[in-house]
Amino acid sequence: MYILIVEDERRLAQVIRRVLEEEGHTVDTAYDGEEGLAMALEGSHDVIVLDVLLPEMDGIEVCQALRRSRIDTPILLLTALDSVQDRVRGLDAGADDYLPKPFAFQELLARLRALSRRKVQARDPSHLEVSDLVLDLRRRRAERAGQVVELSPKEFSLLEFLMRNEGRVVTRTQILDHLWGYDYATDSNLVDVYVSYLRNKIDRRHLKKLIRTVRGVGYALGD
Repeated sequence: MYILIVEDERRLAQVIRRVLEEEGHTVDTAYDGEEGLAMALEGSHDVIVLDVLLPEMDGIEVCQALRRSRIDTPILLLTALDSVQDRVRGLDAGADDYLPKPFAFQELLARLRALSRRKVQARDPSHLEVSDLVLDLRRRRAERAGQVVELSPKEFSLLEFLMRNEGRVVTRTQILDHLWGYDYATDSNLVDVYVSYLRNKIDRRHLKKLIRTVRGVGYALGD
C-alpha cells in the first residue's frame, strides 16, 4: 500500500513509518495539516493516517477539505480524544475509521488492511451491489438473493445511501441530513425507525445480516 501519515509528533510519525515500511508499504509523512492536505489532494495514496490535533489545520478540517474536493481515499483518524462525541465528529467530517491513542501497532496494521479493501471499485453506475443485495437505480428496484424487495421511496433512498457508503459507519446525523435535510432535530428517532423498517425488509428472512448498528455512533452496511 501507498500510505500517507499526517502526524505532528515526529517521533511517533517516524516509528509508524518504520513499522509500515518493514511490512513492505510505501510511506509519505507530513507534520502539519496544511502540508498533509496538499499531499493528500494528489489522490494517489491508498490510505491516509491522519492525526486530529495538528498545527495549521486540525485533522477534522483536513478531512472535510478532502471530502469537499471529492478525494475519497480512506482516512483513519488517530486521536487522543475518545468520547462518543469526538468519534461522531470525525465520522461526520468524512473519516472512515478512528484509532484512539495509545494504540497497538498490530491493530493499526489490521485497520489499514481493512480500509484498503474498502477502496471503491469501478461499477456499473446504474447498479449498486453488496453481497447478494442489488439496487437498480434506474428502475428503482431492490433485490436480495434474487427476490424483489418492496421499498418506499424513503427506504430506497436510505438503502442507496448505506450502499454507497459500504463498509463505512454513517452517523444518524449524516443520514438525517442526507435524507431529510436540516428540518429535523438531531435527537429525533426518525433514522432509527427507518433503519428498523429497512432491516425488517432486507435482513429479517436471511441468516446473513447486512445492516449493523455501531452503538453510540450510527449504522453500517456490508459483510
